[in-house]
Amino acid sequence: MYTARGTLDRNAAIGQYGPLVRRIAAQLIARLPANVELDDLVQAGMIGLFDALSRYQANQGAQFETFAMQRVRGAMLDELRGTDWMPRSVRRNQRTIESSVQRLEQRLKRPPTDLEIAAEMGLSIADYHVMLTEARGSQLIYLDEMGSEDSEEGFLDRHQTADDDEPVSRLRDERFRAALVAGIEGLPEREKQVMGMYYEQDMNLKEIGAVLGVTESRVSQLHSQAVARLRARLRSWA
Repeated sequence: MYTARGTLDRNAAIGQYGPLVRRIAAQLIARLPANVELDDLVQAGMIGLFDALSRYQANQGAQFETFAMQRVRGAMLDELRGTDWMPRSVRRNQRTIESSVQRLEQRLKRPPTDLEIAAEMGLSIADYHVMLTEARGSQLIYLDEMGSEDSEEGFLDRHQTADDDEPVSRLRDERFRAALVAGIEGLPEREKQVMGMYYEQDMNLKEIGAVLGVTESRVSQLHSQAVARLRARLRSWA
């Protein structure tokens, strides 16, 4: 990938890492609403790759692939931050679902069913499922909570506990992790399976649907509902 002079060969790098840019975009878009275009993310990622090619210095110690992929992901996130990637109505509906789930769990002392959540929101089950499908891409951490354009510090950086941090901070972090684990364990079985296959086994929605014997759309709904339950339970940690 280097020229005879020891510099990066731009054409070779683009040929080698272009498919990786597309794969990163495909992984990211699977967690985003349907209004986000794959080609827009790929284009942003390629701009990030070009930027990495112009900035990379081998004597800095980092391998080019590691350096470049950070730039590619960063460029894609910048593209999403600069556009209305999740419509306000979808954000509002997601929070309405979370509030409904929270009220029902407090009242019922158990995870509510789809029908109960729909009834609490005054919706038919079909309309509720449409809302869940539209909320595809909602995560435990919203994108706008991962950092801002004014700061290079992301969500994980802000919440990472240093080795020499105060004991209270370490304890708070451990309690949050315990609360998250407990929240996942408390999910209905099918939603817990979806979360496990999606996040731990890195399976896509189609593959999960094949395992569970349901449609890809239904997997998306189960994922959105599971995230809503977890966000409702973890609100006190925001």
